[in-house]
Amino acid sequence: MCVQDQGARPLVSLPAALDAQLQRDAGISHFEYQVLAGLSMSPERTLRMSDLAEFAEASLSRLSHTAKRLEKKGWLTRTPDPADGRFTLAILTDAGWDKVTATAPGHVAEVRRLVIDPLTKTQARQLRETSRRITDAIDPGRTCPPMLHP
Repeated sequence: MCVQDQGARPLVSLPAALDAQLQRDAGISHFEYQVLAGLSMSPERTLRMSDLAEFAEASLSRLSHTAKRLEKKGWLTRTPDPADGRFTLAILTDAGWDKVTATAPGHVAEVRRLVIDPLTKTQARQLRETSRRITDAIDPGRTCPPMLHP
């Protein structure tokens, strides 16, 4: 490893390492896991596609392609929003819930192994603060994406 690459390399290689673990252990991509996890944390396991795209930090087009694949696997369904037909709801199925809950422990363990365990308590606090500052610089005032609209 080149000394000058040490600062940026983890930021570039971490997503690939997490994706590799999920592909190997669960047969899904990191993005697919994010979609399933986002739905699993939502009221009634349901979100508007636009809100889910914001949560997953993806375009609606990318999310739609992924949702189609996840539908074929029986892990989510899409339906028009009864409150406003201009929107489409993504709903995590029971099989999708089973998939995300079976996948989560291995994913969490890998995140801990790669990100948390190598750090001292002081470094972990510094990482939290640094991450918050970077996030604030990228998107000042950002809040969590809205969940299902009433």
